[in-house]
Amino acid sequence: MVFHGKWYEEAKVGDSFGSSLTVTETHLVLAAGMFGDFNPLHVDEEFAKKSMFGGRILHGPFTGALVSAPVGNYFAGTAIAYLEHTCRFKAPVRAGDTLNVRATVIDLVPEKRRATLSTVITVGNRVVLEGEAVVIVPLRSSLPAAESSAARPR
Repeated sequence: MVFHGKWYEEAKVGDSFGSSLTVTETHLVLAAGMFGDFNPLHVDEEFAKKSMFGGRILHGPFTGALVSAPVGNYFAGTAIAYLEHTCRFKAPVRAGDTLNVRATVIDLVPEKRRATLSTVITVGNRVVLEGEAVVIVPLRSSLPAAESSAARPR
């Protein structure tokens, strides 16, 4: 099954979409290796237990990167560029937490084909991340006719 995302003219202010992921021990280990950040808050449970967090926490950049999944899927095969991504980390994320990622289209700039999205990640009722993302998405009508009809079967 091939999933085709939204073209610019199909996106509407207020569109909301998301995904979920349960963080595992593997995520903590992979994040340390990917980022080269072996701060004991992420990799040493005994050290982290004595911290203000009371245990190991996931790297902030890993949490922030999870916003790109629903954005990438919503605009699958259409987005040209993910231009900006801001994050405000509101609470720690731990192994065992199920993250619910939500993005909402809050602004569309037709002359630039840009979509601005409000992003939020929650664990239950607790907000762990808030931010915004900006992507460039082409108009379906801007493609040559043959390419446009082949790009997204109806």
